[in-house]
Amino acid sequence: MTITIENEYEQNDFKDIFAFDYQKTAEDVIRAVLESENCPYEGEADILLLDSARMRELNMETRRIDKATDVLSFPMFQYKKPADFSELAENHADNFDPGTDELLLGDIVISVPKVKAQAEEYGHSCRREFAFLIAHSTLHLLGYDHMEKEEEKIMEEKQEKVLSSLGITRNAEEK
Repeated sequence: MTITIENEYEQNDFKDIFAFDYQKTAEDVIRAVLESENCPYEGEADILLLDSARMRELNMETRRIDKATDVLSFPMFQYKKPADFSELAENHADNFDPGTDELLLGDIVISVPKVKAQAEEYGHSCRREFAFLIAHSTLHLLGYDHMEKEEEKIMEEKQEKVLSSLGITRNAEEK
């Protein structure tokens, strides 16, 4: 699995952003989502950490919504059915990294201030909030959505199952 994290958040050194190993957390969560969806491939994703102003700009550019959001997902493949990996091999060159043969999942963009604010608001750790956003976004990269109530329920159940399997719960001790 290849997870690349780029930091555009206030030009901080990576280790100063969160008090937990967010690279490992992202890798663990993405791997757990892929396993829970029976993905037969290793995955590759890029994660970008932004401040609120840049996240607002990106949300406006891509979704025409003029406000900062917590996470944006940019999938590399449009699934006809969520997590239906059967079509991926047809266009192997477009869907897999030629150097690693890993499935190109897409890009995840996270607002660092939103992670911190939402962790505080919901009364859990920043690690739990970050992991939740990674799980949520990875499901979007696999074709899941939450525009309808039933879709939302499915995503919520899948997110909770993955986070619970990793022991990343709302009552985790670290904040």
